[in-house]
Amino acid sequence: MSFQIPRGTQDILPGEVEKWQFVENTARELCNRYQYKEIRTPIFEHTELFARGVGESTDIVQKEMYTFQDRKGRSMTLRPEGTASTVRSFVEKKLYANPSQPTKLYYIGPMFRYERPQTGRFRQFVQFGIEALGSNDPAIDAEVISLAMSLYQTLGLKSLKLVINSLGDADSRTAHRTALISHFEPRIGEFCSDCQKRLEQNPLRILDCKKDRDHELMKTAPSILEFLNDESKSYFNKVQQYLSANGIPYEVDPGLVRGLDYYNHTAFEIMSNAEGFGAITTLCGGGRYNGLAQEIGGPETPGIGFALSIERLLAALDAENVTLPISSDIDCYIVTMGDQAKDRAVSLLYEMRNAGLRVEKDYEDKKMKAQFKSADRHQAKFVAVLGDDELEKNVIAVKNMETGVQEDIAIDQLITYLKQTSI
Repeated sequence: MSFQIPRGTQDILPGEVEKWQFVENTARELCNRYQYKEIRTPIFEHTELFARGVGESTDIVQKEMYTFQDRKGRSMTLRPEGTASTVRSFVEKKLYANPSQPTKLYYIGPMFRYERPQTGRFRQFVQFGIEALGSNDPAIDAEVISLAMSLYQTLGLKSLKLVINSLGDADSRTAHRTALISHFEPRIGEFCSDCQKRLEQNPLRILDCKKDRDHELMKTAPSILEFLNDESKSYFNKVQQYLSANGIPYEVDPGLVRGLDYYNHTAFEIMSNAEGFGAITTLCGGGRYNGLAQEIGGPETPGIGFALSIERLLAALDAENVTLPISSDIDCYIVTMGDQAKDRAVSLLYEMRNAGLRVEKDYEDKKMKAQFKSADRHQAKFVAVLGDDELEKNVIAVKNMETGVQEDIAIDQLITYLKQTSI
């Protein structure tokens, strides 16, 4: 019986996984500079968390979640995104009581959504995201956006476009909601069934519909920017001021609508303009969600964050032909000749690895020539040849593969020699 990987998932093999590690390490280092600390939440949560935290009118909750009952009949869901879990932990563990605020967190881990697999999109995918909880300062909005842009730029992407919008505060959204209902209601029968449901649940999300994007009413829909009150306008202006001060170019798009119900004020997306990247250009999305902590039982807490797919980031790097500086070489490959030399090599490798060296040897009883070929495949900087004759003399022949220079070294000096020579 043979088995195949489930549709919409992937095996990330050696040779490819190093790219993932490089990207994830770059993200961790950047978060360290910005003083965001890692949080690790469960892969599954109670379903109600996502229904309340993500929004019952969203496609994620209505169509895409992997939901199951545990042995006691409780409804559980594999996490489809990271924000709800992070905020749940923030509330449950009372991180809001820490004297230093905002609480700045990041996560890297698998998420799960049942949707049609396509280029760069999977049913199990890896998200990197950050959340800043506890500040209403528009400067933190600019910081979050800046961190996302810095990650892409640090990795070498150039064809980027940042798009921002304001969804306003509660009063602004209420006025805009009323205007949207008045605009769409007379002809809502011409729209898809999802949009017909959204008219009452969350009419703002009609603007995000992929099926009806070309409908004439979409082009004439009232803009949220027309309904921003003075406070919301001032907030949005400050965010733009800070982005400009950081030298980050952006476009204001009144039609930008994030897919989750909890957003207000700042919303943004980062897109790839790289040729050949594909029809879906969004790399990253985020925004402010000042009511989410309350929605899941916590105190009133402002928050802002973003999430991005590692898969789509790697696809963008491929589209721009960016080669990551990944090294797969090793410090030394030990070639052995004779049974006693093979036995000694086992403990010698252990000593070298404990000293921090990346080393390898033959485990297939290959001839000497084949062992040298294996050393080449491992891109070994040095090859150390140990035979029974060398073992008797307590020396090992070490060859620098770049210069071709070879010399005999005392076995107990091999580690010191390699470290000094490598420097």
